[in-house]
Amino acid sequence: MALFNITVNGSSHEIDVDPDTPILWVLRDHLHLVGTKYGCGIAQCGACTVHLNGAAVRSCSIPVNNIGNNKITTIEGLSEKANHAVQNAWREHDVPQCGYCQAGQIMNATALLSQNPNPSDQDIENGMSGNICRCCTYNKIKAAIKTAAKNV
Repeated sequence: MALFNITVNGSSHEIDVDPDTPILWVLRDHLHLVGTKYGCGIAQCGACTVHLNGAAVRSCSIPVNNIGNNKITTIEGLSEKANHAVQNAWREHDVPQCGYCQAGQIMNATALLSQNPNPSDQDIENGMSGNICRCCTYNKIKAAIKTAAKNV
């Protein structure tokens, strides 16, 4: 075990974990931030997507010892009142069905829009391709991203 100081959602946390512990498990098991979901454990589905200094990353594949001074943002830290433009668009388009992948989808979409505030359909498809939705709400996701782009 080792002590790590990490910044999550703007707050500093000291945690005592094995250096190889994936950030996903630090968030869920040590910080009790359970909005970030476990999907596949091999960075292929996107359910565990968080932001690392604003970039979308898969938290299941990044060990805590690789974080250093980088800042992590989870779905809980995206907006204090869950009213980020992407979250509002998700509700407006009634995107979630089962909802399991949605935190990862939203985090990936916000990172996409921060890099490309006016994405084309192809940009959205390319940018969201690593996030799997078993309920296949891809058309609603694309529509929500387009709506959010107008309000970011």
